[in-house]
Amino acid sequence: MDIIRITDLEVSYRVGVTVEERSRPQRLLLCLDMEYDLTAAIVRDSLSETVDYHAVSRWLLEFGEGRQWKLIETLAADIAATVLERFKLPGVTVEVKKFVIPEAASVSVQLRRTHKTIAKRRRKAE
Repeated sequence: MDIIRITDLEVSYRVGVTVEERSRPQRLLLCLDMEYDLTAAIVRDSLSETVDYHAVSRWLLEFGEGRQWKLIETLAADIAATVLERFKLPGVTVEVKKFVIPEAASVSVQLRRTHKTIAKRRRKAE
């Protein structure tokens, strides 16, 4: 499978365990590895045969509006599930970087999801 990568997209989302931390948006960096078969796009040199990474990035910039999360784990899972569905991807890896420990460059969570893994996790939760 081929990969289209967005690296360190800067977004401002409300995320944090405490109410105080979620009271204002904070800077996060998002990395996405979007799995997609690029064969047709390469042969036809056509945007309609690939993932429009510009559209994905614009969507991610607005994804946090009016929403909040306690955990970056939950945020990463929400992004993965929605990106899979919205952009018709077979798989995606999402990393969310947060800047809350002054002595560390960042703290991050990375997860990979496919339609199959999401369905399996939903069944487990029920």
